[in-house]
Amino acid sequence: MRAADAVLRELRAKGLLLQQDKALPSVVGIVTGESLRGSWWSHPKGRLIFTVLSELADRPDVLFTKLLSGKVTLVHRRLWPALAAVGAAREPWQLRGLSPAARRLLARVDRGGAGVRASGAAAKELEARLLVVARQVHTESGRHETALQDWGEWSAAARCRPLRSAASARRTLERAAARLGAPPEALPWNARSSSSLSRSRGTRSPTRQQQRDP
Repeated sequence: MRAADAVLRELRAKGLLLQQDKALPSVVGIVTGESLRGSWWSHPKGRLIFTVLSELADRPDVLFTKLLSGKVTLVHRRLWPALAAVGAAREPWQLRGLSPAARRLLARVDRGGAGVRASGAAAKELEARLLVVARQVHTESGRHETALQDWGEWSAAARCRPLRSAASARRTLERAAARLGAPPEALPWNARSSSSLSRSRGTRSPTRQQQRDP
């Protein structure tokens, strides 16, 4: 079985999969058969990992986001309605303590468009709190940039109908995280402090930054 097919089979079965983690099921772990503590880029299968991540990022049924412990998490399409409902809810855990810069950036995203190009701490805050959909785009110069999009616009484009109840959506994602073996506090609304919401590791598409997602 191809490595990408093995990862996709596991993702379909579990609904969630980390990009890399020392203990929980992850793309890196499936491809290498190992639990890596550091960068996967220097691993003998580093190029294969990159290829698998690139293939998954292009699939219409896989979304990369920061869901579990601030780490890059792959979410299968069947969980998108729950994820979109949580992201669009604008609940206190998402907005409490949000920096002024992040609030200004969120207002820009809310005004709509194909995606607001952004980077830095403010963008990471919004992504860690699931306030936006963040995706990697390739510029004409060949660079990778992050585009932030409102959940409503993303849902329409993805033909995803969010669940009506944010509480029900949270429970759906909590059950999926539990099946993966993640503790309740791995989810951002259960995080013990606002600082844990601000942690952000790696990116959602296969660039060299992903090697720093332990």
